[in-house]
Amino acid sequence: MRPRHRPPVTLPPAPAASPPEPPGPPAPLAAPVAGPADLEREAGVARLFELHYSSMLRLAVLLGADDPENVVAEAYYQIYRRWRRLKDVAAAEAYLRSTVCNLTRMRIRHLQVARRHEEQPASPPEPTVASAESTALLREDQRVLIDALQQLPARQREALVLRHWLGLKEAEIAAAMGISRGSVKTHTSRGIAALTQAMEARR
Repeated sequence: MRPRHRPPVTLPPAPAASPPEPPGPPAPLAAPVAGPADLEREAGVARLFELHYSSMLRLAVLLGADDPENVVAEAYYQIYRRWRRLKDVAAAEAYLRSTVCNLTRMRIRHLQVARRHEEQPASPPEPTVASAESTALLREDQRVLIDALQQLPARQREALVLRHWLGLKEAEIAAAMGISRGSVKTHTSRGIAALTQAMEARR
């Protein structure tokens, strides 16, 4: 028998390829999850701010900072960055106090250098206006005493402010100023003598 002839099988045409869809917006990145250490730092700095901001602002004002709010804000920012390096979190207040002293000292030194090298201005410079917060902090202190205090050398002024306004002990003052306890005694005694002389001259 002859084999039956089978008609060729015709396949249906392949569907036309659809154009690629335009890429959609990128998926939003997930917000970083704060770990326990980050939460501890946030809580610690917030607590430090709540407890000591006013005293640190007073310290910067009494040390003669022309922008005490910025000085204290920078001090808190620095301790925020270095929080994990603090060996003893309980020592954060002392570290903050020392930072305020250092920043104020550097700020005063910078202003002195700038004024020494600046050209003679065409018009007299505008007097520095203290903020309302700084003024309120100093209302209870005698203006004459504060003015005389500002005329002292930086180290003597720091020693007196830390001792008589903040009530720190010699060891705490030495840590805040980065000097020995013997130097604290020297600066304190010289500062008292100079302040007494300045006060008597104003009477």
